[in-house]
Amino acid sequence: MNRARRTFAAVFAAVAGLLLGAATTYAQENLFPRPAELEPQVQFWTRVYTEVDTHSGFIHDDLRMDVVYQTIKVQDDLSPRERRRRVERSIQTYRDIVAKLGTGARQNLNAEEQRVLAMFPDGVSNAELKAAVERVRFQLGQADRFRAGLIRSGTWKPYIYEALDKQGLPRELAALPHVESSFDPTAYSKVGAAGMWQFMRSTGVRYMRIDHIVDERRDPFLATDGAVRLLAENYSNVETWPLALTAYNHGVAGMRRAVLQQNTTDIATIVRKYQSRSFQFASRNFYTAFLAALEVDTHPEKYFPGIKISEPSNTDVVVVPDFMTTETLADALNLREGTLRELNPALTDSVWGGDKLVPKGFKLRVPHETFAVAEDLLAAIDEKERFAQQRQDQQHRVRRGDTLSQIATEYHVSLAALMRVNGLGAKDMIRVGQLINLPVDAQGSAAAPTLLASDEPEAQPPVSSVVPAGAPGTYTVRSGDSIAKIAKRLGVAPDDLLAANSIKNGNLIVVGQTLRVPGNDGLEPAAVLAANDTPAAVAITPAAAVLAPTAAGAAASVIGSDELEAALAPAVSPEDEPADASSELADEADVSAINALASTQVELAADPSDYSVTAANQIQVQALETLGHYADWLELPTQRLRDLNGIKYREAVEIGQMLKLDFSRIDAPTFEQRRVAYQQQRQNEFFMAFQIADTENHVIKPGESLWLLAERTYKVPVWLLRQYNPDLNLDRVNPGTVVKFPRLRAINAPPEAATPAATPVQTVAESAN
Repeated sequence: MNRARRTFAAVFAAVAGLLLGAATTYAQENLFPRPAELEPQVQFWTRVYTEVDTHSGFIHDDLRMDVVYQTIKVQDDLSPRERRRRVERSIQTYRDIVAKLGTGARQNLNAEEQRVLAMFPDGVSNAELKAAVERVRFQLGQADRFRAGLIRSGTWKPYIYEALDKQGLPRELAALPHVESSFDPTAYSKVGAAGMWQFMRSTGVRYMRIDHIVDERRDPFLATDGAVRLLAENYSNVETWPLALTAYNHGVAGMRRAVLQQNTTDIATIVRKYQSRSFQFASRNFYTAFLAALEVDTHPEKYFPGIKISEPSNTDVVVVPDFMTTETLADALNLREGTLRELNPALTDSVWGGDKLVPKGFKLRVPHETFAVAEDLLAAIDEKERFAQQRQDQQHRVRRGDTLSQIATEYHVSLAALMRVNGLGAKDMIRVGQLINLPVDAQGSAAAPTLLASDEPEAQPPVSSVVPAGAPGTYTVRSGDSIAKIAKRLGVAPDDLLAANSIKNGNLIVVGQTLRVPGNDGLEPAAVLAANDTPAAVAITPAAAVLAPTAAGAAASVIGSDELEAALAPAVSPEDEPADASSELADEADVSAINALASTQVELAADPSDYSVTAANQIQVQALETLGHYADWLELPTQRLRDLNGIKYREAVEIGQMLKLDFSRIDAPTFEQRRVAYQQQRQNEFFMAFQIADTENHVIKPGESLWLLAERTYKVPVWLLRQYNPDLNLDRVNPGTVVKFPRLRAINAPPEAATPAATPVQTVAESAN
């Protein structure tokens, strides 16, 4: 009987396993299809991940991914320059061969030329071969990184699965970090993406804290929570997982644009046919690279026999009761400070260096064996080692001609310490008016702010407002403004404007300062739109907000020929950067370079708004924009745009409206760069004060206004509401329509404060346009 039971159990288990495997395969095929047209790409990336390591690579065709001309070895004993030259020579060799074949040569071919010709379909045309000349590229192997990532993945996979389950998302998404970072929490990309999930700052700030004290992108647990929410938002916007995953790289707006251009959600069609300046090799291959990673992740033993996956993290979280130093915490918990630092990578160098304290309420990760006694140990810490508030920032406002080296000298601090507390790398730029944090041991007086209406000395206004730019009922000070001018423009009394902002001297306001606008509850949105319809200076985003320190270690799997030098160069840590690599001031000559960086689609990956110019030289008006902005970015009079679009003087543009533009002075790519840089800066300012804690669906009732719901009920700026409902016409919403409202939480507020009423901004009519 026992034997029969065991036999039955074995058979049942086998059948159950087969059913589970079949169900898993069915789910993957339906949620994550592998179209036959994309199979060559999937096979190519599988080879990249399993056959060749980072000392080798493929010379291949970047469109016909089954055409691999050569596997080459990148010798370690050569200098980076020589390695690069050898790879480039190999690329040129095959370009020459393909070019010869493209002339029609089919006779008297040598063995290598015959081999290359055989890689293409029979009867391949000369035109196709000529086009293939420009498609020869190099792809660095990833097998060693992928294997290391597989081993590391066991540490965090259980938590990732749990986070995905909570959001109702498929567990297959847990393979995504293989593509992004090889599950390396310390990874940085050359464009500033950080951590295991490779968040850009402008995307990460929506879901996590990122500043000079805490950067949650670097914590694999906290970043996982943010990544899961971002993936859920992507899916809600594009409604298929192939598109949602591609949007993780290319941005939601880009994928929505692709769907409209191709009139399909079919990923194979979009990969083959979608044309965009920003939809290049990495974006086209992102989904197929994910499929390859999922294949290897699902069958690790098949590709890496004998591999041992690491055990899950055996840690727990304890809440820090007061502001404290890392030294105090390590001593109290009987842990080495290095161990504590390894477990809490979100704390920045300014905290570990002593310039800042571990924030009160910070969720400190500790070994499991320490957790049982951690609360008691923390409670026993002497009152003298507890602090009621964070160490205050000393700040310097950048003046024309400043460099970080000069600022460091002026305040008698080391350049390394100055870069550390500001999270700046050697190639980062600073700009006039930017506030630079100073180390705690800095000596000297901070530079005074730029004065607009008067040079009368008085106490400097607060360096950071509790009201972010773009928040409801706010106005951002521009060059030439005065309190009187702003008050007249907005239809409020100057004294009321001063009182609402606790300003004693009306002559002392700063360009870029955000002011609360009092008494605007009764204003229609158009009233404030018109008030802001004036040219504004092109927003210059400091590279520090775009670029992270140039630490190598990012295991990006999709590497283009233009990235060859970085791929072949040895790893460099921030500590290895040359001492004289001070960040230079971003002046007018640097604007185009900075804006070019900011225009990268990934910078606004979580923003579904379309900031591109159509083939007909038109744009769709987005929130926070005015005719004055467009005219300024185009270097044209505003009246030229009014004439071109038949818009009367003082008539405001509306969100969603299509406008014709004149590119006689500035080309479309430059306009897009300036536009994205402006949006990025405004959004960054907002997310310095607020995070998106959650979302709530609201069913519109008869008589309800979206504007009033946003301003008074949910207390959310209309531009953010627009991003969460990109297809809604905000002025015409029928009863029964479901609108998604983001719920905001003030930075540093406890999680339980994540309710609409907790937002400290008194929301009034928004300066949406």
